[in-house]
Order: sequence, then structure tokens, then C-alpha cells
Amino acid sequence: MTLTPYKNEPYYDLSDEANREALQRALAEVGGRLGRSYPLIVGGKRVETDGEISSVNPAKPDQVVGRTGRATEREADMALETAKRTFESWSRTEPTARARILLRASAIMKRRKMEFMAWEVYESGKIPSEADAHVSEAIDFLEYYAREMIRLKDGVGINAIAGEESQYFYQPMGVGVVIAPWNFPFAILTGMSAAAIVTGNTVVLKPSEHTPVLGALYAEIMEDAGLPEGVLNYLPGYGSEVGDYLVGDPRTRFISFTGSMQTGLRINELAAKPNGQPWIKNTIIEMGGKDAMVIDESADLDAAARDIVTSAYGYGGQKCSACSRAILHEGVYDEVLERVAEGVRSLRVADPTDPETDFGPVVSEAQFEKVTGYIEAGQEEGELVAGGGFGDPSRGYFVEPTVFRVEEEARVAREEIFGPVLSVLCARSFEDALRIANDTPYGLTGGVYSRNRDHLETARREFQAGNVYFNRTITGSLVGVHPFGGFGMSGTDSKAGGPDYLPLHMLPRTVVERF
Repeated sequence: MTLTPYKNEPYYDLSDEANREALQRALAEVGGRLGRSYPLIVGGKRVETDGEISSVNPAKPDQVVGRTGRATEREADMALETAKRTFESWSRTEPTARARILLRASAIMKRRKMEFMAWEVYESGKIPSEADAHVSEAIDFLEYYAREMIRLKDGVGINAIAGEESQYFYQPMGVGVVIAPWNFPFAILTGMSAAAIVTGNTVVLKPSEHTPVLGALYAEIMEDAGLPEGVLNYLPGYGSEVGDYLVGDPRTRFISFTGSMQTGLRINELAAKPNGQPWIKNTIIEMGGKDAMVIDESADLDAAARDIVTSAYGYGGQKCSACSRAILHEGVYDEVLERVAEGVRSLRVADPTDPETDFGPVVSEAQFEKVTGYIEAGQEEGELVAGGGFGDPSRGYFVEPTVFRVEEEARVAREEIFGPVLSVLCARSFEDALRIANDTPYGLTGGVYSRNRDHLETARREFQAGNVYFNRTITGSLVGVHPFGGFGMSGTDSKAGGPDYLPLHMLPRTVVERF
């Protein structure tokens, strides 16, 4: 099988008039399809449920984006049994055939990219440029993992001794439960499930209850791409109602999860408990971060301030990679803080369909309450430098970009907020800044702005994060270019979009024949 070399999907130039017009057509077309119903999909069949999940536009909470089925343990049992049964045939399907389905799905996404961008705008509150990046990332996952499966399909080379053949290869695991987040509801959902599928496993896919319509659209794409019935089973539901059941069931072989630390630790605990299955369940878990950018006295201060703002407030800070702590050397602290505050004051928070909007609402009323609660706490703990305001949640979950000057013990400087809130801290030296940056249970992303080679090399060795960036933003990782994932309480050390991600979904085997 011969393919062109992998490359990342290009983004649209949304300053181009033709692209702007195409985007407006997509928004209008998708806007006319809001409010439809999407049942469960189990074994290729649509399954109606007694309850439903209403997904609303976070910029207009009275606007229903769509209604999906609401799975109970009954439907979860059906999905697991179907996935278990289908695994027998799918696991024996040639890896190249599995890869072709991912490539077909990628081609569908490319042709309908503006449409899926519009769905992201309505359901998750992203501005179009962020939606473009995230749909492009979904395409990248499909393209990259298809090629990775082809690379790994015959195993990898090992040594042999005279008179023997030694073979090291991979085989599928079984049924995977994929629990996707709401902040990257198309990209991460695609990446986690596609990795499981292309490696020969079957999947029960539970999207976030905040963004289940995008999960339904993805399931339809995989159907159109020719994925056999029962390989992917679409199971929207509330984690409190089906999550423990899916994770703890003995038919589940592995769990892929992206979300909060609390839920991730709960999944890891449940998966570790024997429940009659003849294996130890694998968990592939990403749980977030409390990410920091360190700015030393030698840095380009204009560029540093600009990239702090970009890293902290892209998608309203609702990224596990977002900068939520800026740690500034005391010699440049006041200057950088003022430049950051100036940049923050220029940001416009409004409906993401407005082309002048810099970022839209937080995703839900629960998230709105959480973020505004931290803003209130921050005003008691430190000095409010910029922002701090928020609107009436009945009219949209809008929160102003907020900057606090705080000490490192403050809650807003230690706990993951997942919103447009930045804590700015002062360090006496570069070593002190690195100490503050590492003083967190998380270890996902981090950054350093410096012209000092010794500082950069020290950070290369000692900054305790899975993804560390020098003299640039700490968000915007690209599949195949910036393999993504952290350690500590940020997850299980997996690197999505990297060369060792697919083997996490397979069992390695050594077979030796003596002649």
C-alpha cells in the first residue's frame, strides 16, 4: 500500500472573502438543521431510549443544537455485547483494510470541513478559526494513524540467533470503551476511537453529554466510510448513569479517557479491580493540567506577552494545555504583566458566529458556575488586574478574560480552572521560576521564553511536563509534529499523535521458530 507522506491538514485563510462566504453558508445550512434527534447506534441499528440528552448552544442556551438518546445500563450492555461479538471478525480484518476506512473517513471530513466547523461553533462555542484547527486535527488523526498502522502491521524488527526466526508483532486487544471530552468534541473523540479501531479493536463510544451531536455526526461518517456494523457503537449518556458500568464490566478490555483528574482517577481505580475478566484492563488516560509559562529577564517581552495571552485565552482557556500560570522574573514582572493586561483588555467575548469575536462562551452552565466561583475566590486571594466580569447565564455562558496577581499558594494558582483565568506570579530567579512551575501535581504542558541558552537547556532537562515549548505558545499541538500527553496527575504518559500511541491499543507478541 503506497500513500503520500503524512502532512498536517492546512487551515482556511478566514480573511479570504471566498472562505468567509463559504463559512457563512455553512453556518446558515447547519443552523437550519438544529434541533434534530439522534438515537443511539448499536450494531448499525438506531436504538431509541426512554430518556434524551438536549445539547444547547452555550452562546444561546435557549437554542437546542440537537437531542440524542440517553443510554442506561440496558443499552450499555447491548453495546458491550455487540462490540464483543463483532471483535471476532474485525480483529481478523487486514490492517491495510482497516487503514483504508480511516482514510475514507478523512476524505469525507475534508469535503465537509466547513460543515463540521459550523457544528463546533454551535455546539461547543468555538470561534471559526478554533473550530477549523480542531476539525483539521480530527483529519490529521485519521491520516496519521492510518499510516502508523501500515508501518506496524508486520511488527518491528528484533534480533535473532542462528537457526531461528524471531518475530515481534502486535495483535488487537478486544473491546475498548472510549469516553470523550467536550472541549475537543470532534478531534479528541476521533483520535481516541480511530486509534482503537485501526488497531483491530471494537469500540463503545460515549461522547460528552455537553457535545453529543458531534459524536453522532462522527459515527455517521464512519458508517459512510464503510466501517462494518458493530465496530463502533455510539452510546451517548451521562457518566453518572453508565460510566462505572462500562468501565467495570468484564467485557471491557481497555478504556480511553480524556477529562478531569477526578473522573480519570475514578476510572483508573475501577479498571484496576478484578471483575471476573482474565486480564488486567489497560487505561489510556489524559486528565488535564495547571500549565505554566516562565519568562526570564532575557526574553523578547512583546512576543512573550502576546503568546501568554494566546495560550491562556484560546477557546476561553478551556484546553488542558492552556496557560493558567505566568511566572515572571522579578526584573521584568511589572512590564510583562502590563503588556499581558493590555492584550487581555483588547479581547472581545461574544457570540462565536460574530467574526469580530476573539472567544465565545464557556461550554455549559455548570462550567460557568465553576469558573465564576474561582473568579470570586481570586478576588479574595489576590489583586484583580483585568477582567473579572461575567454576564447573565440565561443569555449565554460568557465570562470575561481575567488576570490575577497572586502568590503561589492561592487556589487560582494551584487548581485547574479550565476557563479564561490567568494567575501571574513573581519569581526571584530562573531557578525559582522553574521550582514554581514544577510545584504542581500535574505535568502536561509548559513553556519558557528566554534568550539564555543555559536557561533553555536547564528547562529541557528539568521542566516536569510532557510537552515543553520554548519561545512560542504552549497550545496548538500538531498531530505527528508535537505528540501530546503528560505525566504526573496529567495522565498515563501516553502521547496522542505520536509513534508509540497505537501500540497502547495492541498486545505485543514474540514468536520464535527453530529450523
